[in-house]
Amino acid sequence: MTRENVGRCIAVVLDGYVRSYPRVVNEITGGNTEITGDFTIDEANDLANILKSGKLPAPARIVSDTVVGPTLGKEAIRSGFISFVIAFSIVLLYMIFYYSKVAGTVSDIALFSNVFLLFGVLASLSAVLTLPGIAGIVLTMGMAVDANVLIYERIREELRAGKGIKLAISDGYKRAYSAIIDGNLTTLLTGIVLYVFGTGPIKGFATTLVIGILTSLFTAIFVTRLIYEYLLKRNAKLTFSTPATANILKNVHIDFIGMRKYFYAASIAVTIIGITSLFVRGLNQGIDFTGGRTFVVKFEESVRTQDVARTLTDAFGEMPQVVTFGSDNQVKITTKYKIDESGVDDEVDTRLYEGLREMLGGNVSREEFLSDYRMQSETIGPTIATDIKIKAVYSVAIALIIIFLYIFLRFRNWQYGFGAIASLVHDSLFVIGIYSLFWGVLPFALEIDQAFIAAILTVIGYSVNDTVIVFDRMREFLPLYRKRPLKEVLNMAINATLSRTINTSFTTLITIIAIFIFGGAVIRGFIFALMIGIIVGTYSSIFIASMLVYDTSRKRGIIIDKKTKIQEE
Repeated sequence: MTRENVGRCIAVVLDGYVRSYPRVVNEITGGNTEITGDFTIDEANDLANILKSGKLPAPARIVSDTVVGPTLGKEAIRSGFISFVIAFSIVLLYMIFYYSKVAGTVSDIALFSNVFLLFGVLASLSAVLTLPGIAGIVLTMGMAVDANVLIYERIREELRAGKGIKLAISDGYKRAYSAIIDGNLTTLLTGIVLYVFGTGPIKGFATTLVIGILTSLFTAIFVTRLIYEYLLKRNAKLTFSTPATANILKNVHIDFIGMRKYFYAASIAVTIIGITSLFVRGLNQGIDFTGGRTFVVKFEESVRTQDVARTLTDAFGEMPQVVTFGSDNQVKITTKYKIDESGVDDEVDTRLYEGLREMLGGNVSREEFLSDYRMQSETIGPTIATDIKIKAVYSVAIALIIIFLYIFLRFRNWQYGFGAIASLVHDSLFVIGIYSLFWGVLPFALEIDQAFIAAILTVIGYSVNDTVIVFDRMREFLPLYRKRPLKEVLNMAINATLSRTINTSFTTLITIIAIFIFGGAVIRGFIFALMIGIIVGTYSSIFIASMLVYDTSRKRGIIIDKKTKIQEE
């Protein structure tokens, strides 16, 4: 370094302050050098101490080495995997049922390819699969199904217009590109921002999301198109509906805009109730935010972590975190029971003993338990520190700004961006309000932890994708029906995307509900947030975002292109 900077100054920085900036006279070759200058004795001693403090030796040595089991436990992982397989199989069968055997099979091949590529890339990057990562995968699968549904719905529209199968497929793909790109690109930008500015669970979520979007676009657009080109060359008989689904939502004329005041009132009422609950009841913060007490307990025989957590739920009032600690007969129990109170150690020990007494055999006294079975007891701090919280808020805020700017530039109208951001805020407040209202009421934990952060991010990603799809159809219809009232045109656009909205939400919810039912109690609160978020995200894309676009555009007119405006009649 000194050889390359002869004649220049090198700063000596400690704790963020420049303590000295000596000029390099010549290269340091022997490992020793000196700093000369107009120093007093005290200044020289101070500088020497500063230089020495930067060289403070801090050797690391291994004090203990213990293999810790997974937080979810083997049973939860197994049941979660089985539930995902069941749900994924139902989605595959549903696509065949709704879009015919051939078209459904092609979409299923694309979904299989997407899963294969996604896990292959994650494995090649040695990515760690966590609950936030699972949330990103769930969102990816929903968007992968959505892309196929968008293409198929467009092809069905072209076929109804009387076009031949080859032209219908070609035009269907062309017309679906805009909606697919816009929907996925807004979510992709969100994922990139979260990855760059986020930390911990946010970065894990963003990693799987970004990879998943890229693989989804490749399989939904490129892989399926190749298959159809092959089938068309062989003159295969292609259909994109079955007799049972051909006319579903074909001629729907629902006046969504006319009912907007009722939905405004309902959303405002629920939001006010949720915000009030936040001030009155607050949120049930998990161990990640509050810290807790940990106990290492050794049993005579091997135990299942789920059984230990279940028996301690009544003792502590909520389910603790239990993982295998070393051998199969030893567990590490973490609870936040009365973590903010002092002088309650004896009470906590008593509750721990009473909760585990049956599993210990019933003949072990409290004193024997504390001396022979409870191997370790300590208090731990929160794993999500203040800087992680601040970065989480910053990353989400920046992502919302990026979404607004992209939609504003893409649709050339600030009303679209305003509608999208308002719906995202509505969805987030709705889910948070539900957690505030029902924690301690529902028979499963509703804790605010790393998994909940991932769930909120999933809601934002799903909602913005759904909203942009509806906006894209509005932008398409406005120039075509420029002489019609704005209210009528927007209603037509919403009705036209209704089939796609219902199909995508239904297939995504199937996966979520199956994991909720069969995935085990440990992840039930996390999956509940995803389930509520997908429902409210679908609702807001139609009844909040689209309605706000109408109400903010009808007085000034909405821009179609640089020369044309539609004025509300």
